[in-house]
Parts: sequence; structure tokens; C-alpha cells
Amino acid sequence: MRYLTIVRHAEAEDAAASGRDYDRALTKRGRRQCEQLRALAMDPNALGRFGPVSAIVSGATRARETFTRAFEGTDFVAHVDYSDLIYNGHGAISAEDVLIDLAAIDPVTTSLLVVAHNPTLAELVNVLARNLPAPLAPGHLPKAAVVVLALEDDRPIGLARYDAVAAYRPT
Repeated sequence: MRYLTIVRHAEAEDAAASGRDYDRALTKRGRRQCEQLRALAMDPNALGRFGPVSAIVSGATRARETFTRAFEGTDFVAHVDYSDLIYNGHGAISAEDVLIDLAAIDPVTTSLLVVAHNPTLAELVNVLARNLPAPLAPGHLPKAAVVVLALEDDRPIGLARYDAVAAYRPT
């Protein structure tokens, strides 16, 4: 069984010194959320059981920082690519846009990870998840929240319905 792990970036500052949304860094709380995510990723009985993953991460500072603090250097990640195409600060990015980028990096041999932004990731979960595990509500993906979907072996990711098998919500 393979998995798709969907992670919304951790809490970020309201404004960057540059004034650009793209440059917003994590807050102190966001860094704590990443510590919790890292512990989950390193735990073979928690998020760690769904790796190793091929990851695609939004190029925005808050998403890159979330990935670096939470997942970089762990056994959970086998490979990572960064993409400005899944940063929705330049325009509306749909769930289908993210699926196209995921399909492009999908080796169909490892699980997948995406670290990006709302509203795109909330839409992605709503489009792909057959069921929504607690503690998440439909139409909303809180900061640093994680949803794990079960993918079929030997089939590339696509626009289909998948079972949600785990969810985490760092505080």
C-alpha cells in the first residue's frame, strides 16, 4: 500500500518584512507545530509508518520552512522537489493543479507528500478523501494539519476517491 500525505504549512506570520506574502516565515507557534510533526514523522507507529515519501513542497517560505523543520533529514522523506506552481499567492490553484504536480513526481513505488496552502489543500482533501477522519471538518484544513490517504499500489495518483487512514492536528 502507498499513501498520500497532505500537510498544510504551519502557522506563519501575518506579514513579511518584504511585504510579500511569499516571504512569510513561521511564527513561534508554527515552529512548535513543526516539532510535533517531526516527532510524528520519526515515530514508526504514527506518521512515520506512511513513508518513505517523494515530496513536493510549495516554494513559499512558510511551506519550505515547514518541510525543513518537520521532515527534512528524516527517514520519512526519500526525495523532495520544490514548486512555485502549487503556491496560490499568484492566482487560484486547484486540487487538479496539485494532482498534476504530484503525478509528475510520482514514481509509483513510494508514497507521496505535499506541503502547501489553503484553500487548495482543503479542496484537495475534499475532492480525494472518501471519508474525513476526526479531528478535521469538511471544507477546512487547519494550519499544520495532516491527512493521509491510502493509494493503490502500482497505480499513479489521479482524480479518484481514496480512504483517509489517518489525520493529525498539531496544536
